[in-house]
Amino acid sequence: MIFPITSPITSVSASSAPLSFIKDGRLQASPTVGTLVQYLEPAQVEDRCQLVFRRFLADTMLYAIPVVDAQRKPVAVLDRNYFVEFFSREYATEVFGRRSLAALFLSGKYDYRKPVVIDHACNIDEAAKIISEAGTSHMSGFMVVEDERYRGIANGHDLLGVITERRQSELYYLAHYDVLTGIPNRTLLTERLVQACADAAAKYRLVVLLFIDIDRFKQINDSLGHAAGDEVLHRVAQRLRKSSREADMVARLGGDEFVILLENIPNVATADAVASRVLSAMREPIVIGECSLVVTVSVGRAIFPTDDRDSSALLAKADSAMYEAKASGRNNYRGYLPGTASYKPSSMHLENELRQAIESDQLVLFLQPQVELERKIVLGAEALIRWQHPVRGLLRPVEFIPLAEECGLIIPLGEWVLRKVLELLSLWRGQGIPLLQIAVNISALQLYSSSFPDQLRSLLAQYDMDPRYIELELTESVLMKDVCNLLPTLNAIKALGIRLAIDDFGTGFSSLSYLSSFPIDCLKIDKSFVRHIDRMPINASIARAILALANSLSLTTIAEGIEAGEEDKVLRQLGCMYGQGYHFAKPLPADDFPIWCMTWNSQPE
Repeated sequence: MIFPITSPITSVSASSAPLSFIKDGRLQASPTVGTLVQYLEPAQVEDRCQLVFRRFLADTMLYAIPVVDAQRKPVAVLDRNYFVEFFSREYATEVFGRRSLAALFLSGKYDYRKPVVIDHACNIDEAAKIISEAGTSHMSGFMVVEDERYRGIANGHDLLGVITERRQSELYYLAHYDVLTGIPNRTLLTERLVQACADAAAKYRLVVLLFIDIDRFKQINDSLGHAAGDEVLHRVAQRLRKSSREADMVARLGGDEFVILLENIPNVATADAVASRVLSAMREPIVIGECSLVVTVSVGRAIFPTDDRDSSALLAKADSAMYEAKASGRNNYRGYLPGTASYKPSSMHLENELRQAIESDQLVLFLQPQVELERKIVLGAEALIRWQHPVRGLLRPVEFIPLAEECGLIIPLGEWVLRKVLELLSLWRGQGIPLLQIAVNISALQLYSSSFPDQLRSLLAQYDMDPRYIELELTESVLMKDVCNLLPTLNAIKALGIRLAIDDFGTGFSSLSYLSSFPIDCLKIDKSFVRHIDRMPINASIARAILALANSLSLTTIAEGIEAGEEDKVLRQLGCMYGQGYHFAKPLPADDFPIWCMTWNSQPE
């Protein structure tokens, strides 16, 4: 009973990292791809079943044991679940205790399958592709061979874990660095600033922020085009890095705004010298095509702890000082002076407008359908908010949610969405429209409020609504931030009968031990793993791993951002249950949703 060995995969180029393993039974990290293969002494076809069974009992960490013939050619992989299940049956130990593995295979009672075999020179992407094509039944392990002889067994879960980790590293970069200039963005700056202030307080040193804004940048964009504007931003970022010290962080906040963070400095003179070099560096013209530009900047300074001890307030005061530099004629440098308004007039105006929008009912509820992928039936929706601004028109969440989080308006916004969803469901019930489950995004501030479960209970009672029609979506970062304190809140919400889902799953750093303890019902696969899944094996591998994880935890799965039929097809083949995205429908005004659903569900498949 020897299976034919698949042809070894052609070795990849030297630039691709090969799979690696060691022979002392311990895992060893490769500098490029991490541990993918663990050496494991295989069982022989002639070995007795009971002998191999004892190995499983002795080492609970074993996923599987490889089986080879006399020439060390792979024959099969003994999976723990099937093996233990078989030997736990009545009399099975007596029957097969003295018989060989070959007899077990021939008996037909043990469900074993042809092993997945790859060449040891295969790189991580090729290995992932092989496992993806083999299916989830081979997730427990696959054989590694050299010249068709067994060399080790690899854990499919660990391999996909490495792939996921690499993908998360890419996502971390996108989340913490500015794509255009390659320097840190606001998120990374904020994290570094908080730590810098804490260190400075302990060492009695200073932290200085230099807030830098390009003068008349809008005119550059309007006259030369956005491509020229992007080139100016890139060149300015380079000059800021050359002007600052090696230990300083140069970050882009967005638009034409930059910040230099100076840590652990003895006196303000050091910061003043950096600011002077920044202004001098801008004197050299920037040549773009046939155009030569002299770009100037305005620089504002704020000092920890002299100007403020709060990191966010410190950034606002550096911003304020920058506006003072502009007011004094641009191409200038000013330090923060007490009494100066520490905010942008535009942001403050928008904040006031948002407060009025909540009070005057300018907000609009939209719904995006969630479709069962196999039958193409609408079974739910995600609630989304829009702002019908009296002057700027319909604004998407990205245009005002960050401001709401910054100024504390995210809690009333979240309460508005919850109440509107319950009002809508109550209206549908009164009109005889079948009720669907609606998912609502919950912010960290809402979840960290100890009174949040009571608020939910009160709202459900007020609208006399069955809680199974409400699902709350939480992000991985929120869940993992304060596990111990969040768990009682999640359990209290779950006790109400409300479903819980993890949104954008795969982009954070969830601990599987914590994930299994959370009362979660659903995982939403992030759209970054769905996009081009039909053409990107890595995305398919990650989606497969998430689906396997969800299946092992008895969770439902929803794929976000499905925009093409091929993506839909691949997700169905992988076993994903539900999906949402432009392939089915864009977010719809809540009033239009029932008619759209009737039309969609009535059309031929």
